[in-house]
Amino acid sequence: MEYGTLFFWKIEVKMTLVDRIKTEIELNKEDIIKTRRYLHENPEVSSKEFETSKYLKKRCEEIGLIVEEVPGSTGFTALLDTGRPGKTLGIRTDLDGLAIEEDPYNLKGKKQVVSKNPGVSHACGHDSHMTIAIISAKILKDLADEIKGKIYFIFEEAEETGAGIGPMLDHLKDKGLDAVYGNHQSPSLDVGKFSITEGPAYAGCAGLDFDIIGKGGHGSRPDKAVNPLIATAHIITALNSAWNNQLDLEKPVSLGIGVINGGSAANVICDRANVKGTLRFFDLDEGKKALELVKNVADLTAKAHGCSVAFNDYSKIVAEPVINDENLAKEVKKSLKSLYEDALIASPKLWISESFYGYSKLCPSIFINFGTRNEAEGKASDLHTAKFDLDERGIDYGLGLAIKFAIDFLKESDK
Repeated sequence: MEYGTLFFWKIEVKMTLVDRIKTEIELNKEDIIKTRRYLHENPEVSSKEFETSKYLKKRCEEIGLIVEEVPGSTGFTALLDTGRPGKTLGIRTDLDGLAIEEDPYNLKGKKQVVSKNPGVSHACGHDSHMTIAIISAKILKDLADEIKGKIYFIFEEAEETGAGIGPMLDHLKDKGLDAVYGNHQSPSLDVGKFSITEGPAYAGCAGLDFDIIGKGGHGSRPDKAVNPLIATAHIITALNSAWNNQLDLEKPVSLGIGVINGGSAANVICDRANVKGTLRFFDLDEGKKALELVKNVADLTAKAHGCSVAFNDYSKIVAEPVINDENLAKEVKKSLKSLYEDALIASPKLWISESFYGYSKLCPSIFINFGTRNEAEGKASDLHTAKFDLDERGIDYGLGLAIKFAIDFLKESDK
């Protein structure tokens, strides 16, 4: 019996870079979820991220990165060196959780995962940022044939208090960074959506914390006391008037009073009251001007009521505005469009603050927002709330952009 000849043709299908990135994310999906949930269950407050740092260092070493300690900090860096000359990129994450007791329920039902540490939770989504840093390092190591130069993965201590940015900048100042990329999840953006701002992106912040000092006495004879509560009330009112008349309307500064404490009994006039709050601004000089205005108004108004004012250490600029480099913002938008074509949406600058501002002192920097909102599943509560929850699918998108931008930035990079 005679058989016909069979021909087998080998067909080589070359995957595009975008396909490779998306495939790698799918292959790492289990690790993405496992990493995020471990971090979410084990949050630590600012400057106490000892176990978090230990876990992340181990992960970096397993990937094959060179871990470098940051003196006096729980923060550290991990270096991916391709061995080929080129640019140096930083990819930054924050480490800390918040002193917020987590509600096991979001806006619609029971959460998939909840903090195991009483009184501490990742209510700002830093667990998702750390997951992006670790998994992007893992995938970029596998895709190192696509890039030249170096990547420093930056694990910053205590973003919420700003305690970690100074030591990290000292550590990085001689590393020859050409750019630093950072991201923040957003419960105001649906999963798969991004906002990328050219120029001012996050507000700067000044803290307010001052005592109004009077003279205590019996509530029956207020004339024999000097009531700091009366002075405090007039200070708040005077500040409202000063804001309308003494600051540049084209350089807005917000004033948020969060705490007024004073007194303990109805028939006792206390001798001291305390006020706490914050200022937010996008123009640093105007922010400094507003802080001095608060001090001046508080001092003069207190004196008019026979009191004095003592400003505490928090009354200072605690964060400068995050100003995105416009050229980098355009590059990231191009990377995003090539990966997720219709993902970019228009978004205003945000009045919250971030220690990421510090990296712009070293090199051009870019800070983007990726969506984790899923209103149907109750994952839409605001940041810093007990019911905060995120849709883990949003991490995939944030991860994809971090990888794609890193490759685009370093692919043909020459110093």
